[in-house]
Amino acid sequence: MPTSKSAAIRAKLDHPVIDSDGHMIEFEPGFLDYLKQEGGASMVKRFLSPERNSGGWGRLFRWYGLSPEERLDQRATRSPWWPLPTKNTLDRATAMLPKLLSERMDSIGLDFTVLYPTLGLQFPHIENTEIRRASCRALNTFHAEYFREYASRMTPAAAIPMHTPQEAIEELEFVVNELGLKAVMMAGHVQRPIPVVERAAPEVAEHAFWLDTFCLDSAYDYDPVWARCVELKVAPTFHSPAMGWGSRTSISNYMYNHIGHFAASGEALCKAMFMSGVTRRFPTLKFGFLESGVGWACNLYADMIGHWEKRNGKKMDNYDPANLNPEQLLDLYQRYGGKWAEEYPGRLIDEKNLMGGTREDRNTLDDWARCGIETAEDIKELFVHNFYFGCEADDPMNATAFNAGLNPFGARLKAIFSSDIGHWDVPDMEEVLEEAHELVEHEVISADDFRDFVFTNPTTLWTGTNPDFFKGTVVEAAVDKLLAQEAA
Repeated sequence: MPTSKSAAIRAKLDHPVIDSDGHMIEFEPGFLDYLKQEGGASMVKRFLSPERNSGGWGRLFRWYGLSPEERLDQRATRSPWWPLPTKNTLDRATAMLPKLLSERMDSIGLDFTVLYPTLGLQFPHIENTEIRRASCRALNTFHAEYFREYASRMTPAAAIPMHTPQEAIEELEFVVNELGLKAVMMAGHVQRPIPVVERAAPEVAEHAFWLDTFCLDSAYDYDPVWARCVELKVAPTFHSPAMGWGSRTSISNYMYNHIGHFAASGEALCKAMFMSGVTRRFPTLKFGFLESGVGWACNLYADMIGHWEKRNGKKMDNYDPANLNPEQLLDLYQRYGGKWAEEYPGRLIDEKNLMGGTREDRNTLDDWARCGIETAEDIKELFVHNFYFGCEADDPMNATAFNAGLNPFGARLKAIFSSDIGHWDVPDMEEVLEEAHELVEHEVISADDFRDFVFTNPTTLWTGTNPDFFKGTVVEAAVDKLLAQEAA
């Protein structure tokens, strides 16, 4: 097999390349056998039926069953189509067969990869509880066996449903304690029905939902889930869609719905985690937001600092309507208002005026209270050290993570290399590392930045909660050396 450009780049590096988000394409016959073992033949039948696509993300996959008129009437979001590359048959097989992937890792330029499911991206979001839990359990059990022989170079991420804390904890305990898996893919949100709509119009209630991001205004307390992650030594990572909500609801254009949707999903959860104080309460836990890029994270980080500086608890007196001097305001109004002052005397200071403000509970004026921010620098400490952002190789915005001159307080956000092999974003697996390295060749980032991107940041993500994550792998020695240097 000829040497690829990616392999040539890898040969020149003095550090490994760790891929934190490659994709497997499920070997469906094997999965269905495990699903049958888990729930019987009836569960397989239910899984293959339209029942699997009720509610939540599943609604996307009903698009083909609707007429053009029904799609318009229901404003049915255009579903993903042709999501997998087909021109390169070798690559297609590589994403399905771990033995073949293991043989090709060097030509792809990867030392180690964490593999996320494809079909299984939907499983934690299945609305039906029985199908959701059986599908996740079967997939995790199957993948634990399917990839075990190749653990030195790859590991699968287990699918963790999050509809309730209890089901999340039960699956976490099973995949870690029973299956020996060490990477997890949690649902990044749950679409829950709006109670008043469910009561008033149950037949259309699925079209109205709110996003439960587990941390802010959630239906449950998810702190026990994060606490169990710490105890089980697993880093929560999230790879959930945002197609079908927000602005990504075109009934005809998949690309319109796809662009930025992982970023929107990641931002919703990341912001909720930060503002509800999760990183304050669980300072050692690392969180990964995958296939979302880092541009949105740089913006969110800077935006939160800007908002806090203007509207923190100590600054809210700047906006209290009680501070207005009504006599002075009326005087200025009369002197400068001209005919408007004559026509509407006194209306400007009427407390019922739309600009008059609202009466607020003075004990709830600080929106930042739950994360305990005292200084703007606290935001850097509670954001930068805990959050990691999966970045595809060809995304030029990856460079923003390392722009300490642009990011407030000289922050370097923790971007992690995510190959996305197996999906349409990667028509040729052997070009991925080459594309990522173009930022170095174009002098947009430095060689040290690239090292952080493909090695240091992935290492600290996965070992941050599990120091033994890479034990027994081909990168173990390099990881141990790096961690020793970091600790010195």
